[in-house]
Amino acid sequence: MRLISLLLVLTLGLAACGTTGGYSGAKQYKISSGATNKIQFRVLDSINALRQASGAVPVEYNAQLNAAAATHARDMALQNRPWHFGSDGSSPLDRVARVGYAGELTGETISETYETEMETLAAWMEQSDTKSVLLDPNARDMGFAWFQEQNGKIWWTLVMGQPTFATTDIANFDG
Repeated sequence: MRLISLLLVLTLGLAACGTTGGYSGAKQYKISSGATNKIQFRVLDSINALRQASGAVPVEYNAQLNAAAATHARDMALQNRPWHFGSDGSSPLDRVARVGYAGELTGETISETYETEMETLAAWMEQSDTKSVLLDPNARDMGFAWFQEQNGKIWWTLVMGQPTFATTDIANFDG
């Protein structure tokens, strides 16, 4: 299992060499407006491959969590610091509630970097705290967004959540 995880991380690192935007050492990784879907689904597919290797179920994108991630990525850039609190003092829990997510926050991971999304994901997998957010077995929903400054710096935010499911007592259903 460790070998599979290691191979996936190495694959992610190699995949980063060919990502949209043309990052290659000295060349700046610039994200075009048309690359959003490609980047988001590349990250989702990569995270789900890592989750599968760890025995966790796949996650899917959630519009509310995407909105919370986008808001925080932009806010970190405005504050010029990578941290989990908004300029208004909001926490990840506050932001998830604000966008109307009807589940539970399982974690948030952030980054301030000039690296690609695949390099950022590989870095998150190397740290135990961020890796645990990505591989949390309770997570089912994901939001992922970024904000790129004119100078190329990228503020990445990934939010994971667990939806709450309404339960129905079928025995009492009068249909």
